[in-house]
Amino acid sequence: MWIYEKKLQYPVKIKNPNPKLAGVIISQLGGPDGETGAALRYLNQRYTMPSAEAIGVLTDIGSEELGHQEMVAAILYQLTKGLTPAEIKAGGFDKYFVDHTLGIYPTSAAGMPYTAASMQSKGDAVADLMEDLAAEQKARVTYDNILRLSDDPDVNDVIRFLRQREVVHFQRFGEALRRTQESLDQKNYYAFNPEYRVKKGVKK
Repeated sequence: MWIYEKKLQYPVKIKNPNPKLAGVIISQLGGPDGETGAALRYLNQRYTMPSAEAIGVLTDIGSEELGHQEMVAAILYQLTKGLTPAEIKAGGFDKYFVDHTLGIYPTSAAGMPYTAASMQSKGDAVADLMEDLAAEQKARVTYDNILRLSDDPDVNDVIRFLRQREVVHFQRFGEALRRTQESLDQKNYYAFNPEYRVKKGVKK
C-alpha cells in the first residue's frame, strides 16, 4: 500500500507558458524512456527478484518514478495552462490539442501514445536489472536532450533534479545487480551452468 503525500518531491513553479517546450518534455511522461514506463517496469519486475534487497530497490525506485511522473505532468500542466488557440497553434501544440485539449495524456514527443511494448519484465533477475540500468541511462539522455532545447530556468531547475535522480537510480541498480549475481545459485542459471537447460529437458 502507498501513502500519498500531497506535495511534489521537488517543487514545480513555472512562470511562463510554452507549448513548444511542453511538446518536447511530454516524452518523459509517455515516451519510450519516460517515467510512466519506468514506474510500471520496476513495480512489476520486483515480484521475480531472488532477494528482499533487490525487491526493495525496485519497490523504492518504482515508487519514486510515480512521483516523477506527477512532476512531469505538473510541468506540462503549467507550461500549457491558459493558452489561447492562437498560442497553441503558434507553439505547434495544435495536433495534441485536437485530441486532448489541454488534458495531460502520456505520449512521446513524436506523438506516439504510451505503450507497454516499450518496457520489459523478463522474470530473470540479471536480464531485468540490466534492462533497468539501460533504462536509466536512456532516461538521463532524454533529460540531457531536453536541457539542450530549453532556455526556461524554471523548467531547467526541475529537469536537472530529475536527471540527477536517474543517475542515482543507475547506481542503485548497479549495486543490486552485483549483489544479485554474487548470491545466485549457479546450478540453476544457464549463464553460469550450461547444463541447466539440458537437465530441464530443453535441447541446446
